[in-house]
Amino acid sequence: MHGVARRRAVIVAFLVLTPLVGAGCTGGAGGPFGAGTVDVRPLVHVPAAEGVDPTKPLTVTAEPGSRLTDVTLIGPEGQEVAGKLADDQRSWQTTGLLWAGTKYLVRVAADNGEGGRGEFTAPVATAPGRAKLTAELGPDSSGKGLYGVGQPLTVKLSEPIKDSASRKEVERSLRVVSEPAVTGAWYWVDDRNLHFRPEKYWPAHATIKLSFDRPGGLIADGLYVGDPVSRSIRIGDRVEVLIDAAADYLTYRRNGEVINTIPVTTGKPGYSTRNGIKVVLGQESTVRMKSETIGIAEGSSEAFDMDVHWATRVTWSGEYVHAAPWSVAWQGVENVSHGCTGMSTENARWFFGATRVGDVVQVVNSLGKTMEPFGNGFGDWNVSWGEWVKHSALGRTVNTAGRAEDTAVPGVLLPQI
Repeated sequence: MHGVARRRAVIVAFLVLTPLVGAGCTGGAGGPFGAGTVDVRPLVHVPAAEGVDPTKPLTVTAEPGSRLTDVTLIGPEGQEVAGKLADDQRSWQTTGLLWAGTKYLVRVAADNGEGGRGEFTAPVATAPGRAKLTAELGPDSSGKGLYGVGQPLTVKLSEPIKDSASRKEVERSLRVVSEPAVTGAWYWVDDRNLHFRPEKYWPAHATIKLSFDRPGGLIADGLYVGDPVSRSIRIGDRVEVLIDAAADYLTYRRNGEVINTIPVTTGKPGYSTRNGIKVVLGQESTVRMKSETIGIAEGSSEAFDMDVHWATRVTWSGEYVHAAPWSVAWQGVENVSHGCTGMSTENARWFFGATRVGDVVQVVNSLGKTMEPFGNGFGDWNVSWGEWVKHSALGRTVNTAGRAEDTAVPGVLLPQI
């Protein structure tokens, strides 16, 4: 039985097997206020069934002369909320956090002060949170559910989260489960954006599920986790593209095997292609390229305005791998482009069909700067693993062991109450 189902079964058993003692049964020879089992519900005050303020401790009290012997508050997935019984046993109060908009069961055992004991259960529910944090999960639909091994998972929050404690609660509200399992970690790009990647590329043909799923969980004062949301993707073959800007050749590997080598031209001096690891962002069979978009003035000797075919994008600023029939004579010989990787129309058409969003494209031996980690595409893989983990609010890695259709399993960061 999986985690959620198991906890639900515990609650059902709890409801079925726990007697509402005193409902028509006074027990013992002492009558309702004598020794034996008695109905203690009139002697105990529990919060209203609905509308409990989640920002304040939940309190259970006993009438004078009576005492509480045990109080337990159970959450919707069977988890117990921490609490403390007062020394005089007249009151009990939660010490753990309450979630907003959440149903609980309180189980109370009490003594009437004359030897009569009893217990009962009662439902309580917290009021909805006034402010809710929601999350937009990525990747988006451009990969149509199937992505390359370099695709990071992304989270865009509806509100900026600045302090460390609140960021930890966000990470606790995020779950990543994959088959096969990997070791990964979260990286806070800024106050609203997080990326998740494994230590190494995703395994080929992995199944991955990302969830933001702790509704009612407290993030910060007055801010709670909103409605749950999830995103499932699949990983295709392990495609790795290596572009050697010094040799002017592209090497295409699929699952470790060299499938094709293609003569190319990359950025010429002053327009050198970025070094480093990039990830395919999208593909367009035809794209209009204008020199003004990369800072080349109209009318200058370097100006251009043309339709380019079979264009595979690797940066948002306009770096592509594309057909460049005008530079075939230089392909494999010299770098003459304005930063893109050009090849013949036939080779570009093949490359376009052989790659997908999330595939890895690495450039080496260029005179250009290194690919930015963030902001111009996915340069996540240019960050060392040790540095990546440092940017997790929890400062730790995540093992994604589990099944992608069941996120409540060992190996994921579960809610902590």
